[in-house]
Amino acid sequence: MNTSTTATRKPWNKGKLVGQKTPLRLKDIWAIRVRLQLADKKRDLALFELAIDSKLRACDLVKLRIRDVSHGNNVSSRAIVTQQKTKRPVQFEITEQTRTALEEWMQLAELRKDDYLFPSRRSRSCHLSTRQYARIVKNWVTAIGLEPSAYGTHTLRRTKVSLIHRRTKNLRAVQLLLGHTKLESTVRYLGIEVDDALFIAEQTEV
Repeated sequence: MNTSTTATRKPWNKGKLVGQKTPLRLKDIWAIRVRLQLADKKRDLALFELAIDSKLRACDLVKLRIRDVSHGNNVSSRAIVTQQKTKRPVQFEITEQTRTALEEWMQLAELRKDDYLFPSRRSRSCHLSTRQYARIVKNWVTAIGLEPSAYGTHTLRRTKVSLIHRRTKNLRAVQLLLGHTKLESTVRYLGIEVDDALFIAEQTEV
């Protein structure tokens, strides 16, 4: 082994935050939403709202087509897609707020049923890339004063299920919404064991 090379090599994660990306809080969601509404950024607002509702991984979200979420000109209240990673179907809700944002974006962009929901700015036949989506998310969180290294595309995937679990403690529901095959994966994904342990400790006086 070359000891001189080993001694000078820097850890890949030096100076970086690693691990699960932080979910947004309710006040963060509203801060981003209002900022996008005031700026009249219809595409970004539709992307933001659907990312939270769908809880999809970035690779699945950017590949959605109009036909996946709508019937004719009307966006459906529920949708189902096959996940790229697991090859398993997952269902998600599309709330009224999200449906409105999507319909306004679809009308503005003049999208048809076979078009990608979030096409590339260069060509309608190509979709937004996951790298582009990551940059957009970074811009959103930076704009409201959050530390961008703590957030990413998985932030949007985790946000709604984190709120659901906090309110209901229903792990099975969260598992289904995320499309996880094992409950243990959901537990690790949410960091529930640590959070619950800390909550119990905080409520215990000695």
